[in-house]
Amino acid sequence: MISLTDVEMRRGTKVLLSEAELTVHPGQHIGIIGANGSGKSSLFKLLLGEVTPDSGNFAIPLQWRIAHMAQELATSERNVLDFVLDGDPALRKIEQMVEQALASGADHELADAYEKMDGINGFDAHYRAEQLLHGLGFHQSEVGRPVNSFSGGWRIRLNLAQSLMSPSDLLLLDEPTNHLDLDATLWLESWLKSYSGTLLIISHDRDFLDNVVSRIVHIKHQKSIMYKGNYSAFERVRSERLALQQASYEKQQKRKKDVEAFVARFRYKASKAKQAQSRLKELQRMEDIAPAHVDSPFYFNFSSPKEAYSALVNLSMATLGHQGKKVLSNVNLDLQPGTRIGLLGPNGAGKSTLISSLTGELDLIEGVRVYGDNVHIGYFAQHQLEVLDLQASALLHIQRISPTATDQVVRNFLGGFDFHNDKALDPIRDFSGGEKARLALALIVWQRPNLLLLDEPTNHLDIEMRHALTMALQNYEGALLVISHDRHLLRNTVDEFYLVADGTLCEFDGDLKDYQAWLKKFVRDIDAKRPLVLEPVEDKKVARQKAAQTRERMAPITKKIRQLETLMTQLQTDLAQIEAQLADENIYKDEQKMELNDHLSAQIEVKRRLSTYEEQWLECQEALELENN
Repeated sequence: MISLTDVEMRRGTKVLLSEAELTVHPGQHIGIIGANGSGKSSLFKLLLGEVTPDSGNFAIPLQWRIAHMAQELATSERNVLDFVLDGDPALRKIEQMVEQALASGADHELADAYEKMDGINGFDAHYRAEQLLHGLGFHQSEVGRPVNSFSGGWRIRLNLAQSLMSPSDLLLLDEPTNHLDLDATLWLESWLKSYSGTLLIISHDRDFLDNVVSRIVHIKHQKSIMYKGNYSAFERVRSERLALQQASYEKQQKRKKDVEAFVARFRYKASKAKQAQSRLKELQRMEDIAPAHVDSPFYFNFSSPKEAYSALVNLSMATLGHQGKKVLSNVNLDLQPGTRIGLLGPNGAGKSTLISSLTGELDLIEGVRVYGDNVHIGYFAQHQLEVLDLQASALLHIQRISPTATDQVVRNFLGGFDFHNDKALDPIRDFSGGEKARLALALIVWQRPNLLLLDEPTNHLDIEMRHALTMALQNYEGALLVISHDRHLLRNTVDEFYLVADGTLCEFDGDLKDYQAWLKKFVRDIDAKRPLVLEPVEDKKVARQKAAQTRERMAPITKKIRQLETLMTQLQTDLAQIEAQLADENIYKDEQKMELNDHLSAQIEVKRRLSTYEEQWLECQEALELENN
């Protein structure tokens, strides 16, 4: 059992938890929710033993095996399958024992090692690892590729696969669906339902939480409050509690006014002085009840888009793909004003290719693409976060689009995305992924598009922002086409679904539950066909020669990547030391002002250099990916 009693945790001078209480029983599946910066990740660090509480008592069974999903990008020259298998250290240890016994010819030791291997189900470990990879969207042909050859999002998936491979009594997952598509999310959901250990998940995906957890821990106002049931049950109970709290607050405020009026009237009147003093004491004893309010910092709407009277975009007999390689054929799509479509389809089927072809980012291989006279496209994709100007502020990004807009109008608009005061003026280089995603969405909303093309818009967004986006899309009057693993957003914003599969696009007659059933059948059919499709076995000598040639060709890039990773690791260490010094309250005393300024300047410089190296690292990764393709 995990228990927290009167726990206080701080990050620098900021109090994250105060007198926090929490009890987690073995086998429970619990969702951890709360605003960004409320202390969710710090709670995980506490459970992992990376930090200790500043006060209070914390206990966790010493014998528990803990697995967690690493947040930093995996970096390894090992192939994908070996990297995932490394998640099971006991397996690796026994494999080493087997190798040593085989090399020495020690039959007794070999039999002992095989018995231990059988005891941990080690003989099917490779199969289980491949199943994990397949479920998370990796193709069979990719299991032999080096980890470093994949882009950032796919390497985060590998971190997830490795954590699921690790035998555990406690599994900690921090935003596991952020880099998953809908298919992989559904697979992970099914896997976690059957997990027998204790599960703690930080997630902003309400449907995912609804289907996986049976308890919610809400971290708010430095407290951790446990709710029975899934996320929907939590919302219902909390709304009832807030309504009761609001009624109590209003009743209390009326009583306060009555007491204050009595005191003001009779405080200095001798015959009533005793009663007035009694009322004053009552006022002092009266516990303040915080007013219940919808405290989401996000509020925005899409302004009425420019009117259009004909098709916004039309694809006719189109063949779509990349560099002449066909992905979709015979595509016919007519996006009329008011159309609201959700795109479904297996990983890699061509959903993003379709959206890129609609925007004009990709040329058609064949067919015709016609834009309406008054079409104005708003396009959101993950790579748009990378093209934001890191040196510019959120305010400047808007002003570049609309130079005549007044500062106050822009500030009011940005406030709806929680960019207030100095936050609207700060360079975005230090923004989190969620803040950059919010800004990218803000830029689209500002431009009043009449056609929205959204490719996974909820990645990095918390529940409150997802809710605000869902509400805004419900009121949006233009046409919408969206890819998302967030089923709540899909269910509440689109009118119809289209399916991208087997190289074609067609209407999907059904809802998300029907798609889940279709997907299971699709996967079964592929698995049934797989043994019949035998790829030619390549000569091992030829394979080694090819691998050597590939390594030689990519050597300069991989060397540069290793150099950058070394530099980034050192800078991250330096940054951690600086921030530890800034967390010391003594540094903020007047006599330490010069030292404080030195630390703050050093922090800014280290973050700037880190950002530069990260950009170079991403460029190298893209070059490496192009070489592999």
